Amino acid sequence: MAAPKRGRNASAQSKPGRSLALILIAIVALTGGMFASGHTTPRLGIDLAGGTSITLRAVAEDGNEAAINKTNMDTAVSIMERRVNGLGVSEAEVQTQGTHNIIVNIPKGTNSKQARDQVGTTAKLYFRPVLATEPTGGAPATPSPTGTPSGSPSAAASEKATDKATDGASPSASASGTPSASATTQGRAVTGALKADPTPSGSASGSPSASPSPSASGGTGSGTDAQTAYATLDCSKESQRTKAGEGSKPEDTTVGCGEIQGVWYKYLLGPAAVDGTDVKKAQAVYDTQSGAGWKVQMDFTSGGDKKFGDITAKLAQNPQPQNQFGIVLDGEVVSSPYVNQAITGGNAEISGSFTQQEAQGLANMLSYGALPLTFKEDSVTTVTAALGGEQLEAGLIAGAIGLALVVLYLVVYYRGLSLIAIASLLVSAALTYVIMSLLGPAIGFALNLPAVCGAIVAIGITADSFIVYFERVRDEIREGRTLRPAVERAWPRARRTILVSDFVSFLAAAVLFIVTVGKVQGFAFTLGLTTVLDVVVVFFFTKPLLTLLARRRFFADGHRWSGLDPKRLGARPPLRRTRRPAAGPVETKEA
Repeated sequence: MAAPKRGRNASAQSKPGRSLALILIAIVALTGGMFASGHTTPRLGIDLAGGTSITLRAVAEDGNEAAINKTNMDTAVSIMERRVNGLGVSEAEVQTQGTHNIIVNIPKGTNSKQARDQVGTTAKLYFRPVLATEPTGGAPATPSPTGTPSGSPSAAASEKATDKATDGASPSASASGTPSASATTQGRAVTGALKADPTPSGSASGSPSASPSPSASGGTGSGTDAQTAYATLDCSKESQRTKAGEGSKPEDTTVGCGEIQGVWYKYLLGPAAVDGTDVKKAQAVYDTQSGAGWKVQMDFTSGGDKKFGDITAKLAQNPQPQNQFGIVLDGEVVSSPYVNQAITGGNAEISGSFTQQEAQGLANMLSYGALPLTFKEDSVTTVTAALGGEQLEAGLIAGAIGLALVVLYLVVYYRGLSLIAIASLLVSAALTYVIMSLLGPAIGFALNLPAVCGAIVAIGITADSFIVYFERVRDEIREGRTLRPAVERAWPRARRTILVSDFVSFLAAAVLFIVTVGKVQGFAFTLGLTTVLDVVVVFFFTKPLLTLLARRRFFADGHRWSGLDPKRLGARPPLRRTRRPAAGPVETKEA
C-alpha cells in the first residue's frame, strides 16, 4: 500500500490542529475587537440606510460648451469630494453621470443639509473690496456701549508665518455702533483675518456706514447700476438673496448678502481682487497659546500672495467698512474681514468665536471654493430608510436562497464531505461579517446593495474551492489509494488550481475597483475581500479539518454516506508498494 511522503507533507498532516487553532484565534480576536469598538454591524450605504442624492448639471458660461470636458468634470468631482470629506461625511459618494452631470450621495445620519449647502455652492470664490454694508432684515444686534463689537473675538493677522498684526479696531469702528455678532453656521461669520472685525459695519439705525466709493466702476451693468441694486436689495427675502450679484463678472462692481446671528446684511462689493484659485491651502486650527479658540489659516500661491498684498495695502488706508474685503461664494458673503495693514508673506488667518464645525466649514470654502465649471442643482432625491431596508431584506433573501442551493448540492453530491464544506462556509461568513464591521469605522467602508451582490457571488467562488479539493481527493481514491495518503497527495494539485482561480477572481475585482466609481466599487471591493478570505479559509481550515477527519473510521473506511466510498467512486484495486532492491554490489555465493 502506498504510504504518505515523509518530511514537509507528513509534518503538515500530523499537526493540522495548529492551523485550526490559528484561524479560530483570529476569529475570536477580530470578534472581540468588533465588540470593543462598538461597531457590531457593517455600516450601510445610502441605498440601504437612506439618505440624500443630489444631481448637479454643468452649465456652459457664455455658451462655452468646450469647457464642459472630462478634465474639468473630474476636477469638480475631486473638489466636491474634498468639500464633503472636510465635513466628516466619510460615506458620501461623488461621481460623474454622462458628460454633464455629477451625482452626490449623502448617507443618512450625517449633516446632509450642511453638506448639500457646500456641495451645491458651485460658483467661483472671490475676494472683493467692501464699499458699503448694512442690515436689511430682522432686528439688528444691539450695539455695544463703546461702539466696538461686544464680545467680539480677538483676531490676528499674519504678515509672515510668525509675525502677527497688532490688536485694535479701525478708528472709525469706535465712532459708530457696530452690531455684535459671532460665527454662524458653516463658518459664515463676518470675521476678520488680519485683525478681524466679527461684524459688518453699520450704524445703529441701520443706515449705511459708508457710501460707495466714487471710483467704483463696472458692476451689475455699471457702478450706478450696482448702487441702484444695492439701494433696493433686501437680503431678508430669499428670492432677492438668490439673485444678488447674479450674472456679475469678476471685474464688475456687484452686490451680495451675508447672515450674522439670524440677521441678513447687504453688501456693495468692488471688482474681485483675488480669485479662489489663489488660495493654496486653508485649514481650521485651534489656538492653544492665546486661548482664542478656533481660527482659519490661509496660505496663498505665489501669484495670489502679490494680489493679496496689493489689495490689503490699499484697503488698510480706507475707513471702515471700506477697509474690509468680502469673501464671496455663490453670491453670498461668507466672511468679510477688515484690514489695518498690508499682509504679505503668503499667509493670513481669520479668527473669531468659531466653533470647530464653523471653522472647518469656512476653511472648506476657502480651500475648495473654486470649481472649474458652474453647476445647477437639477434634482434632490431622498431615499428613506424603509426603502433601503426593503432592498437589504431582498438582498439577504437572495443570499439565503443561493446559500441554501449550494448547501443542498453539497449534501446530495458529497454527503459526509458536505459537513466540511458547510463548516468552511460558516467560517468564511463569520470572517467576512466581522471584517466588514471593522472596516466601516476604519476606512469608511459602507455596505451597499452591489456589495451585498458581491458577497452572494462569493458563495459560489468559495464553494468552488472546496469542490476542486474534494474532487482531487476522490481522484486519488479512484487510483486505489486510501484516504489519508489521498488527502495529502491531492492537496498540492488542488492548491495550485485554487490559487490560480482565486487570483483571476481577485484580479478582476481589482481592475473593476480601479476603473469604476461609486456603487460598483462596493461590488468589486466585497468580491476581492471574499476571494482573499477564501484562500485563508481553504488553507487554514478546510484542508486541516479534512486531514483530521481522514483519521476517523467513518471517512477512512469509505462509509457509503461519507462521500468517499471507493465502490461508488469506481476505485481500482489497492496500490501495492514494490520493494526496491538495495543499492550497492550484489554478492553471490559459490557452490
